[in-house]
Amino acid sequence: MLSKVAERVYWTARYIERVENTARLVAVYTNLLLDLPKGVNLGWYNLVRLSSLEDAFMERYKVQDERNVVKFLLADENNPVSVVTSLNMVRENVRTTRDVVPGDAWELINELSIFMNENSAKALNRGQRHDCLEGIIRGCQRINGLLYGTMTHDEAWDFLRLGRNLERADMTTRMLDAGCVTILQTENNEAAVNARQIIWGNVLRSVGGEQSYRRKLRAAVQGREVAHYLLEDPQFPRTIAHCLNAIADSAAKLPRCEPVSKAIKSLQGRVFKDVNYDDLGEPMREYLNELQVELGQLHAVFAKQWFN
Repeated sequence: MLSKVAERVYWTARYIERVENTARLVAVYTNLLLDLPKGVNLGWYNLVRLSSLEDAFMERYKVQDERNVVKFLLADENNPVSVVTSLNMVRENVRTTRDVVPGDAWELINELSIFMNENSAKALNRGQRHDCLEGIIRGCQRINGLLYGTMTHDEAWDFLRLGRNLERADMTTRMLDAGCVTILQTENNEAAVNARQIIWGNVLRSVGGEQSYRRKLRAAVQGREVAHYLLEDPQFPRTIAHCLNAIADSAAKLPRCEPVSKAIKSLQGRVFKDVNYDDLGEPMREYLNELQVELGQLHAVFAKQWFN
């Protein structure tokens, strides 16, 4: 297949995953506002920092409050990774690759784009935000379900899986980072006596992993176990280990894959060696930042080998 088609399919999957996980990231903080004691003040600007978008945000907004952050992440067309911008990129990529992507997917993507345009204002209102975020997440899941069930599992499918799992791994690190940041904010707050279990429970729910976590570990939610689970469990679809295994599997099926497979194998061999699960503060945050850099370098290998 043409490299430009492969690249567009790859980015289609990345943008769909980015839309879903950005909605999940906002949902984490919104749910924490309801669950944590009133004396705990969450810094919404942390979500901008987690996405490394400080400069882009400050160009558009002066106040770092909840409303501006939510608008920036969901509905700001000048933000290159907002939900609205990502959906526009999904539409453009699918529009130009409709010979390899099922036609029904084009309809669902348009439906989700229309839903977002009609409901983005609701997301700014905390009372109506849940319906908007849930609609975005469900819309992305419908698209992914359709692609899995009706798209031929050929080279285009493998490029789709590459993009989906690389973006998913990156966003999982950001979900964990959100938990670590919130823990640091509540560390010296007397009102947040049981904050740790609440925070890590919300992190698990944000990736849809609470039930599978409890089923596998059969234990209470604790930060150390949650971090270990979301990083190293090979079976849950949103963990780093599972995503890297899926990336390796897809890459091995594609032509001229040797340099890519070598890079993936190298990352898999060292990725969990230096994790300190006993300190989920700054050491864990530094580890997650380094992991995001490693994933970015993996994308660079893909681009060099397959995309012009």
